[in-house]
Amino acid sequence: MRSPHRTDPHQYGHDRSDTPRNPYDELGTLDDGPLEVTSLEEFFDEDTAERRDEPEQEPEWTPPVHRRGGRRRRGRFAGLPLAVKAVVGLVVLASFVALGDRWALLYAEHEAADTLEDRLDLAAAPEVEIGGFPFLTQLAGKRLDSVRVTVPDVAADRVSLAKVSATAHDIRLDADGLTSVRGARVPRLDGDVLLSFADLNRELGASQVTFTGDGRDRVRARGTLPVAGRDLRLRAEATIQRQGERGIATRIGGMRLDIGDLATYRPGTRASDGLHLTPQASADLARETRKAKALLSVPAIVRRLGVSDAAAREALSDDGELAELTGSPRFARQAQSLNLIDLALDNPAVLRGLGLDPDLLDALSRLTRPVLADRLSLSFELPEPEHGTMRLRDVRVEEDGIRVRLTGSELAVGSS
Repeated sequence: MRSPHRTDPHQYGHDRSDTPRNPYDELGTLDDGPLEVTSLEEFFDEDTAERRDEPEQEPEWTPPVHRRGGRRRRGRFAGLPLAVKAVVGLVVLASFVALGDRWALLYAEHEAADTLEDRLDLAAAPEVEIGGFPFLTQLAGKRLDSVRVTVPDVAADRVSLAKVSATAHDIRLDADGLTSVRGARVPRLDGDVLLSFADLNRELGASQVTFTGDGRDRVRARGTLPVAGRDLRLRAEATIQRQGERGIATRIGGMRLDIGDLATYRPGTRASDGLHLTPQASADLARETRKAKALLSVPAIVRRLGVSDAAAREALSDDGELAELTGSPRFARQAQSLNLIDLALDNPAVLRGLGLDPDLLDALSRLTRPVLADRLSLSFELPEPEHGTMRLRDVRVEEDGIRVRLTGSELAVGSS
């Protein structure tokens, strides 16, 4: 058996002998020839063994993929139950149907407004609101639940109606589709008419007289009225009342024109009407000798004052007697009751002595009660419908104007 530490002498070209081997000779022999490797696997196995001692590098992180089997991502509603999908579909369909219904409603309201504007010869198109839902179902049945019409600025005699609003109920249509409505029948209608104070001030007052409410059925007029080049203070009250079934009229009362603090003019034929001194002016006669003598110098006035001719002569000649006569309460009351209009033509000097312009009194004499009342009165009447009836009911004065309730029945519009 060959010793493990012995080498075959024929391998290195030496003969076998007992002489000890030089180890350097063996190293030199190894350096002489190429390194023998039996296979590539042995070479790489050695390289891999060397790398086993090095720490392993962790692989780069990538987000997880949740797709199953590599299929495409499904829609957000894919997991919903079939019943839920059906409900969602119905809601979407109902939304489109409602949108179409509202469009048809707006179209019908626009067409109705244009038709009313043409047939009623209105200054502006009215506002039309068709009630009830859905509209297309009502149209198919030729019957509307309600229609509200608002007409602004309607001319009525000397004034304008600020707004006429009416709601028709249970309307029966004579129509073939949406665009071929020939007429309608209105079994019942209700609404109101508004006559605003702003319009009254503009149309009757001409920016000089203002109208305001004074109770449920009364209107107060205050302002100025030019007469013979002077602006006189005007006061009047108007009572609002129905005139027949379709008209409204006013009864003017309490009319007066104030000439400063000197006199007040009330048109009319009653004893209290005419031109009279104010309580202040009649009381001032006791202190103003010139004015008192101007009155007592006219016999007709003396008789109306209830003063005897002898007492008048003494008062004119003695200031003491004059002061005693004019200072009595009876004389002041009698002076205040004098109708100075009656003295305007016959005694112009007396009027000037009292501080009154004869031209002004002459103009007042022509400003009769009907003339003055006509400048302040208002009235209007609703047109009589061709079919059915229309009436005005309750009349009431509100903060913004005069409002009248409107009713109607069995009305027909168009071919119906």
